[in-house]
Amino acid sequence: MAIDPRELRRCLGHFATGVTVVTCRADGGPHGATVNSFTAVSLDPPLVLVSLDRRSKVCAMIETTPFTVNVLEATQHDLALHFAGRPCVDEIPWDTDSGCGAPRLAGCLAHVSCTPWQHYGGGDHILYLGEVQEFRIHSGRPLLFHTGKFHHIGDDFAPVPWEGSADCPSGMSWFSDVFVDRPALSPGSRR
Repeated sequence: MAIDPRELRRCLGHFATGVTVVTCRADGGPHGATVNSFTAVSLDPPLVLVSLDRRSKVCAMIETTPFTVNVLEATQHDLALHFAGRPCVDEIPWDTDSGCGAPRLAGCLAHVSCTPWQHYGGGDHILYLGEVQEFRIHSGRPLLFHTGKFHHIGDDFAPVPWEGSADCPSGMSWFSDVFVDRPALSPGSRR
């Protein structure tokens, strides 16, 4: 069965993601690309992964250049569009402090500054692993991407704590309360 790339993209778009801009310094100035393929890989060593389209200008730049993953805040959809090739910002809000030599955007939820660690071919994309050298966390709400549109978490959002997170009340184990402590089901039984 042949896979229709447009339909596959539409299907994959149902997985909601955060929105980042990967930035680096090359050719004497800052460059960036909007990326929603970003994930944590390892804590030891501290590694993250970004997936970049081979055709993007930034793709060739970060192979040997430090880069920063800027996690966008809900109000920064204009920056996401700008770095996705639809210029709509007159002045980019650069943070005056750049991490490990890579420029950072001001006003983001988080910054993860990396040095190149490894890269792998992935079809029409290249997967870049970066070793985290520095990170910063700021308050706010995330910009989300789902079914080709930007979204944000509304005011009625109440986070569900999980064991090991900073939001988890002392002594509470969400995983054990929800999954582990339930009796096992016999085959064919229903709850």
